Amino acid sequence: MMATLIAKEEVSNYVIVPAFVDNTEHWQKELQYATRLGNEFKGKTTITFETTQGPRSISTTVWSVTDKFLQIKGGQNIPLNSIIEVHF
Repeated sequence: MMATLIAKEEVSNYVIVPAFVDNTEHWQKELQYATRLGNEFKGKTTITFETTQGPRSISTTVWSVTDKFLQIKGGQNIPLNSIIEVHF
């Protein structure tokens, strides 16, 4: 799968839709680690998610994770059910 890399500030310009496979429970666990990586060590995570224009990727610090959303800088939220890949 080829995803287009975008700036995290551009996330709000896209309509985010659910991924073909909902891996919300899996991503919650992975993103808890990414939150710690970002908050304690300032490490970035690459997140690929589904949009109406195809997959998009961002490289960012994960601020928090809830049962349904991932929050990144600027208060932007990405639904967990739209996430395709996560890389540390």
